[in-house]
Amino acid sequence: MREKSGQLIGQAEIIALATDGSSYTDGAAQEAIFLAQACGAKLVALHVIPIDSEVAMSIHAVSKVLREEISGHLDKILKMAKDAGVVCEAFVEESYQPDKTIAELARREQADVLIMGRHGRGGLLKLLVGSMTAKVIGHGFPKVLVVPKDFSIGGEKVLVAVDGSESSGLAAAEAVSIGANCSNLNEVYVVSVASSEDGLAQAQELVEAVCRQGLEQAPHVAFHPLALVGKHAPEVITAAARERNVDMILIGGHGKGLSKLLMGHVTEKVIGKAHCAVLVLKKEA
Repeated sequence: MREKSGQLIGQAEIIALATDGSSYTDGAAQEAIFLAQACGAKLVALHVIPIDSEVAMSIHAVSKVLREEISGHLDKILKMAKDAGVVCEAFVEESYQPDKTIAELARREQADVLIMGRHGRGGLLKLLVGSMTAKVIGHGFPKVLVVPKDFSIGGEKVLVAVDGSESSGLAAAEAVSIGANCSNLNEVYVVSVASSEDGLAQAQELVEAVCRQGLEQAPHVAFHPLALVGKHAPEVITAAARERNVDMILIGGHGKGLSKLLMGHVTEKVIGKAHCAVLVLKKEA
C-alpha cells in the first residue's frame, strides 16, 4: 500500500466502490482502498446481481450461485481494506436494473464519490467504455471516478476540462478543492478546446479565470491554462492528458448520451480514450 498523500478527492468521508468481480474492477478496488486510506474515509463495496426476467422463475437458485461466486472477491476487498486500516462494508443486492441500483445504493450509503472500473461484464461500447459504467454515470450520481484496469493514481498532476457549462464549472471547482486539500498535488492543467481559431480567445479567457481562482485558493499548486483548437475535443483533451502524464482528468457529465441517459458525448468519449482515471462531475438530480 502506498503512503497517504492527502485529500485526493476533496473532503470525502464515504467512498463507494462498484465491483462486478472481474479483473477489470481490480484496479478500481485498489484505488478505492488507497483513496479511502488517504482521506480517512469509510469504504462501501457494492455488488449488484443482475436478474434476467427470463430466469425469474429460478431466481433464488441463480442468486445463490452468483452470491457464492462474488463472496470470495468481496472477502478479498474486505481483507485489503482491513490491512490498510480502512473501515469497509460490503453490500450485495439483486436487481432487474443493476446500473440504477448501483447509483441508488451509493446514494443510500451517502457516498461522496462512486468508484468504478472502466470495463465490466456488461460488454463494451464502441469506445471501450464499460456499458455498466456508462449507464451508472447516466443515472446522475454527482461524482463518479472511473479507473482503467491496472492504473494507479499518483495524485501529483491532474487535468480539468472546461467549456463554460455548469457541469464543467463543478469540475473546475473540484480541481481547485483538490489543490487546496491535497498536499501531494503539484500541477493542474486547465484545458478548454475551441472548435476553431475564432473561439480561441474565449477559451483562453475561460482557462485563465479558473487558474486565477485556483492560485487564490491553492497557491502552492501550479495551475497551467491551456486553450487549444481542435474539431474533436475528446481527442484533444486525452492527448493533452497523455502528453503531460496526468493521473486524472476531471470533466463535467452534462448533455445527452447513450441509452437516452444523461452523459455528455464528449465526456463519454474522454472516458473511453483516456489513459488515466477520469472523474465525472454532475449536478445532483
